[in-house]
Amino acid sequence: MVTNPMDYVEPFGKAGASGFTFHVEASKDNWQELVQRIKLKGMRPGVALKPGTPIEDVYPLVDGENPVEMVLVMTVEPGFGGQKFMPEMMEKVRALREKYPSLDIEVDGGLGPSTIGVAASAGANCIVAGSSVFGASEPAQVISLMRKSVDEA
Repeated sequence: MVTNPMDYVEPFGKAGASGFTFHVEASKDNWQELVQRIKLKGMRPGVALKPGTPIEDVYPLVDGENPVEMVLVMTVEPGFGGQKFMPEMMEKVRALREKYPSLDIEVDGGLGPSTIGVAASAGANCIVAGSSVFGASEPAQVISLMRKSVDEA
């Protein structure tokens, strides 16, 4: 999470990024311009929200004239890896899936073999996993298991 995401659009675009996800909490005053710049640089815009932010804060960004294409629901507080998954964030995922059936919904934080099922069944179709993959003795097996859970949901 950065405090001024507008400063990073140009360098990320030049570096070849395909997507750019910014936190709604850091972009309340300029999100429309930010989304436009992201798209002009050929990237797919997404918006993230921290656990304490109401899901309704992202609705204008999905419903707007120039909408984001993905919503990331943080299932831990941003800042460091290895945190415990917050299952209560699945209510946000369910609300998004009900309101936007075709939207890409990503979850990040504490995802692994023991939590992937609840996230996928809530409606998440994009998964960010760090510690559970990189800390595993067989990372490929963890990735396969998580892909299968999302595909089956």
